[in-house]
Amino acid sequence: MNRSHLPTRLAASITLCLLANGLLPGCKPAGESKPPAPAKPRVALVMKSLANEFFLTMENGAKAHQQAHANDYDLLVNGIKDEIDVSRQIDLVEQMIAQKADAIVIAPADSKALIPVCKKARQNGIIIVNIDNKFDDAVLASSGVKFPFVGPDNRKGARAVGDFLARKLKPGDPVVIVGGAPNAFNGIQRQLGFEDAAKAAGLTVVSAQSGYWETEKASQVVAALITEHPDLKAVLCANDSMALGAVAALRGAGRLDQVQVVGYDNIAAVQQLLKDGKVLATADQHADQLAVFGIEYALDMLRNKTTPADRETPVDLVTAETLSGK
Repeated sequence: MNRSHLPTRLAASITLCLLANGLLPGCKPAGESKPPAPAKPRVALVMKSLANEFFLTMENGAKAHQQAHANDYDLLVNGIKDEIDVSRQIDLVEQMIAQKADAIVIAPADSKALIPVCKKARQNGIIIVNIDNKFDDAVLASSGVKFPFVGPDNRKGARAVGDFLARKLKPGDPVVIVGGAPNAFNGIQRQLGFEDAAKAAGLTVVSAQSGYWETEKASQVVAALITEHPDLKAVLCANDSMALGAVAALRGAGRLDQVQVVGYDNIAAVQQLLKDGKVLATADQHADQLAVFGIEYALDMLRNKTTPADRETPVDLVTAETLSGK
């Protein structure tokens, strides 16, 4: 055996071993892959009734935003069958907890009943951002939680709609209010805004009843009210779905040209009625951007580990004149 070759062979063996294990500068072990990219945060959007065009518009706006920021986050979208299916919405939040979402942006169907499950989500490390319908401040305080609210001043928006209507009426004219679900903060605020406008103009609110946000229910309510109050001059509806119901009831009674109707939300189904003069006014709270504002807040909270202050979002009066650009 030629001992002169041992150092060379030994050196070669050591070099191969070091190369195989990536211990030489600039060398990586064979087959080693790049470290995995950090997972994108998953943001869940939990809405109310997807039968309501307002929330379909919200969903489309959120999806468009995610597609434009596909590298920044993934989006999970959920909604309930109708506006008052509170237990189903609670179940949806529970599902997002189980799926370990990073953030939940929620338009609660009930301003109080959703707080406990959202508190549970927060205790599981999930960011919560409240949009559209504000959580009840007293219940939040008693629960020891605070979630940022991103949404419009519903009372101010309804007041603007009511003020516009009042200019078409006379002091003392009888009007009725068809409100949203009584457990929804935004419905309460819109009714207060309508009442503010009526009081300022000297109108007489002869009845205020809930239409529970639904077209059919509102139609039934208004059909009864126009029989009870034959001299009725206007119906103020807390959303446009109910304004559609009011229009249907008035048309069925042959009184559509005698009673003014106003709504709230500026859904597409109401815009032609505005142009035709069958609905006098509504309010646009920009559904396509409302969820986007909430998502951006959630992403900011995930990045910076801070809780931003509430943010008031725009709400604008919409009439036939504004639609035509006059």
